[in-house]
Amino acid sequence: QVQLVESGGGLVQAGGSLELHCAASGDTSCLPGMAWYRQPPGKERTLIAGITDGGSTYYADSVKGRFFISRDNAKSTMSLQMNSLKPEDTAVYYCWAMCRPNQYWGQGTQVTVSS
Repeated sequence: QVQLVESGGGLVQAGGSLELHCAASGDTSCLPGMAWYRQPPGKERTLIAGITDGGSTYYADSVKGRFFISRDNAKSTMSLQMNSLKPEDTAVYYCWAMCRPNQYWGQGTQVTVSS
């Protein structure tokens, strides 16, 4: 079992920056894939950025060039640096991790971007 806890959400003005953090605990020896998802109000949860334990990354087009994902395998943590935030980035952001066949989710952290 793996537990994921997000932190770092909050309220920011458009154009500002925030950094989200995800701390994993439990059986963290098997986490080849970690990612950030987000769920805007009234919409589905979608993948926005992912990273492997080898450092390969993926970004959705909506955040490419503005958001940057990183992880520290030794500390079992993952971060998301969010720059040039837009009101449409407002959502609950979720940390996700995988150790086949299991998937794990954090509780989510709210990010609100005011115009």
